[in-house]
Amino acid sequence: MSLTGDFPACCAVSLVALGCLDYFFTSPILSFRVGRPVNMLAMVCFLVTALVITRLVSKVRDKAELSYAQQQKTELLYEVAQHLLAGDPREASGAFLEPFRGAFGVRAACLFDAETSELHAAGNSEFDLQERTRDAFIRGQNDDDRRNGIFVRCIRVAGRTTGAVGFEGLEDATLTAGPLTALATALLQRTHAVRNANQAAAAAQTEAYRSVILDALAHEFKTPLSTILAAAGALREAASLGPEHLEMAETVEVEAARLGRLTTRLIRTARLEQEEIRPWMELTHFGSVVADAVNQYSRLSSDRRIKVLERCHSTEVLADPDLLRLAISQLVDNACKYSLAGSSVDLIISKQDGRIALKVLSTGTPILSSERDHIFDRFYRGVDARRMTAGTGLGLFVARKIAIAHGGNLELDSEPSSEESVAFRLTLPIAESEFDDIRG
Repeated sequence: MSLTGDFPACCAVSLVALGCLDYFFTSPILSFRVGRPVNMLAMVCFLVTALVITRLVSKVRDKAELSYAQQQKTELLYEVAQHLLAGDPREASGAFLEPFRGAFGVRAACLFDAETSELHAAGNSEFDLQERTRDAFIRGQNDDDRRNGIFVRCIRVAGRTTGAVGFEGLEDATLTAGPLTALATALLQRTHAVRNANQAAAAAQTEAYRSVILDALAHEFKTPLSTILAAAGALREAASLGPEHLEMAETVEVEAARLGRLTTRLIRTARLEQEEIRPWMELTHFGSVVADAVNQYSRLSSDRRIKVLERCHSTEVLADPDLLRLAISQLVDNACKYSLAGSSVDLIISKQDGRIALKVLSTGTPILSSERDHIFDRFYRGVDARRMTAGTGLGLFVARKIAIAHGGNLELDSEPSSEESVAFRLTLPIAESEFDDIRG
């Protein structure tokens, strides 16, 4: 009887057997009185042995039943995981809740995806499972309510909480809550990975399309502009034109040339924005590049007084002249667009700590403290900038990329001369030490 593991029944049978042993086999026979102490000891040992064996067998049977239940749950988890992993990974994050609910018989299941801030639910909850799942994520703590059969677990990846999953009416939660959470974590990460990969592929395709469009624009703009320049030049050389017509032809030629430069600049800026800049270094006179940019914008911005102040003698740097000219042009253009009409734009060249520094100072609306950390971000434009004039938000971003590619930097001056002034500082390494090493 002990081998059956039924402890109460075994106790009863053991007591009956002990009575029979005493009554029929222990002297005096046919009496429950025990005549010798040794017989009493033997009967007690018999009873204890029966009870110990029963207890041991009961424990072994309970462990066997638990192991069988775990095996059944593991097989069920494997089937569910196999079904879900074979599905389309592009489905929504909560697509695996229905298989969870159907396989494990829960009344409701809920998933909160922190990456998209979406809450997915399946089934009908009686105890506000959705709100409890969201609250568990916000607190970063699991929420177990065994009385109502609710178990909510936070989903953590690399120490970071990325969501939460909750179950209502889950049986054998001790066995299944942990594995179900682990499976939900794996499936959620798989969904995130596929989503990010799709976004990256879409971004790469967009960049490819943009490159094709830029090339097409460059061709479509350059061809008619070249024709206009040639025709304007021919008209200007014609001897039959009067002074007024010559002036008009010259205006057409100048403006067409300006449009060509603007087109080239815009296309190159857009290309630099998506590429790593690799400058072709050569010995360049920094002051001359600055003077070229000033001459260009002095003609275009006649209502601004642009001045160059050189506070050092040697201004040679190792740089790519075209890229450097583009960066300085962006700074001058930025100063002209956002400064007050009739104000001055000062370009101050100096040497500081073994570097050439160009400070571009203009008078206008100061940059808000909340925007100072973002003005060099791609496509970023401040509130006042969007209100004052059109733009792409790429100028300062590209100018800074060029400066960094030359081993320098572009930053917003933290100490302008007045509260209404805006100053940018471009720094590049000086060239003297480089060429001294070569001569040595």
